[in-house]
Amino acid sequence: MSQKIQNKPLNRSLHAAKAAKQDEFYTQYIDIQKEVEAYLEFDPDTFRNKVVYCNCDDPFESNFFKYFAANFNKLGLKKLITTSYDGSPIAGQLSLFDEYNAPGNGNRQKPKAIAVVIDHVKDENNDGAANIEDVKLFLKRNKAARRALKPDVQYAGGDFRSAECVEYLEQADIVVTNPPFSLFREYVAQLDEYGKKFLIIGHQNAIIYKEIFPLIRDNKMWLGVDNGGTKWFQVKDHYDIQTESRKKTVDGVKYFSMGSIMWFTNLDHGRRHQRLECMTMAENLRFSKHKEIKGKRAYDRYENYDAIDVPFVDAIPSDYRGVMGVPITFLDKYNPDQFEIVGSNRGIGQDPNGVYGRGSYLKGKETFKRLFIRWRKA
Repeated sequence: MSQKIQNKPLNRSLHAAKAAKQDEFYTQYIDIQKEVEAYLEFDPDTFRNKVVYCNCDDPFESNFFKYFAANFNKLGLKKLITTSYDGSPIAGQLSLFDEYNAPGNGNRQKPKAIAVVIDHVKDENNDGAANIEDVKLFLKRNKAARRALKPDVQYAGGDFRSAECVEYLEQADIVVTNPPFSLFREYVAQLDEYGKKFLIIGHQNAIIYKEIFPLIRDNKMWLGVDNGGTKWFQVKDHYDIQTESRKKTVDGVKYFSMGSIMWFTNLDHGRRHQRLECMTMAENLRFSKHKEIKGKRAYDRYENYDAIDVPFVDAIPSDYRGVMGVPITFLDKYNPDQFEIVGSNRGIGQDPNGVYGRGSYLKGKETFKRLFIRWRKA
């Protein structure tokens, strides 16, 4: 464990854990299923004989746990580990055990921090199938498969940074979860420190965090498959959503919508190897659907960085071999065999105050969330 992690005071850790609860959003089952199965299309053995660890998930209510438990045999898992530092169930959501179905925390046994470990799923109820119902029955019959997690001198029980959770992390092959966005930097740093494969959810803005971008630049981390747009997350009933268009209630369950949500991973998938087809600079100036480019003197240079600005991913010129500034949405089309990422406009190798443009559409303003790329040599 790193010295930095070891020396963090407990009260600071508890404050961070409290902050994490403010952005605790529960990923829908269908979103997990869609993403995971995209990796199976590329490599059916992605999860085979692997230990999967969901370390930000209450096993009694997490859809990550439900998905991997229900598909344990299909995926060929070796073991599934799930931990959480908070066990309060969501009112209205069916949890694994009846005693956890009451609203609030009324029937939740203490301590709330819980770990569940399963190394097989078989037909426990003799109905001819092995599924989530058998997992429920197995956990009822085998209390040794679930255990309370205790706080240590630095972290609350079940915190992903606690000693017990780090021990579980060391056992894991692949970590899959929706970590607290407020702790995203620290969470990813831990995964990198321990050299783990992962599939996690984060916000698009994380791409240019100074702690995250170098991993993306160096091909240690990339986007998953189902990215961007709006995703709906389940939240607790008391969660305050002030914008009407960003909330809905379905069958008594409250949901909150967030835009620009991404899957971040270091697992390979087929979309990552699709080539981006581009026109030449002259063809873009003539045929582009964007008014900022078509018929105008586009591709202006920056004032304080040696690159041209390309404000749209579909306007990347196929015949320009210098550095180009592109929107961070480019990362969803990024093929590492085709392009090289060399920087961003948030102080990574450039002016720490940003990169500024000139000309027909930049007009001396700071560019907005740019990655700097160039074509790889053939």
